[in-house]
Amino acid sequence: MATGQMMAVTLLTRAIEYDVVGRKLEALKLYEDGIESLLKESKAETDPKRKQHFQNKILEYMNRAEQVKELVSRWKNKGVISDKIHIVEGSTGYSYSRIFGKYFNDDVREILIEEPYVRDHYQVCNLVMFCELAVSSCRNVKYIQLTTVKDAKNNNEQGRAFDTLKESLQKHTVKFVVEYSEHMHDRQVILSNGYVVKIGRGLNYFKPSPSKYCLGAFNYHFRECRETNVDVFYCPENNKS
Repeated sequence: MATGQMMAVTLLTRAIEYDVVGRKLEALKLYEDGIESLLKESKAETDPKRKQHFQNKILEYMNRAEQVKELVSRWKNKGVISDKIHIVEGSTGYSYSRIFGKYFNDDVREILIEEPYVRDHYQVCNLVMFCELAVSSCRNVKYIQLTTVKDAKNNNEQGRAFDTLKESLQKHTVKFVVEYSEHMHDRQVILSNGYVVKIGRGLNYFKPSPSKYCLGAFNYHFRECRETNVDVFYCPENNKS
């Protein structure tokens, strides 16, 4: 078996395994990567029968990948309101632990973050702080995916920051994947235990600290916030635990 074909088989076998146990986000990524590998093998194949076999398999996996993609899409549009929080301008006490803490538990295996603006240093730091809380609170989390807008101006500093975070998360057996979208505006965090947390300002609702020597410089429980709304939805059928 050729190396490329072996890679495709490995990726797609793992995709099926994760699909079966409910790790849909990671399964979708594996389906996409496996299909891409099979497409390369199909183009290089000269035997008509083997080429047709590859094409049939590609169609089969594409159909399943599309079903998983539709399922993930439905996660964003279903659910009943579970909690509402209005954060007043200048208020404190709204760290990520306060907003996400009670929804981060052992049932969370995958997290999808949709956040358009993760470009500036403070925005990347907010993402890191969110991941720290997720990894420390969700003992079974294995996959975190960020969908964001690519920064085309900053000499790929954004990409290097994401690579560093990816390596750090990998040490805790958490896979970190970044997907770029140029037309996104929604800000929400989707957890595989059925909760969807929508924050008007996304993860970036904190005001800058006036000094690195005052309360709130490091513990964001004391950090002043910008005014925003938080809506939490719960959909039991999205719970894949």
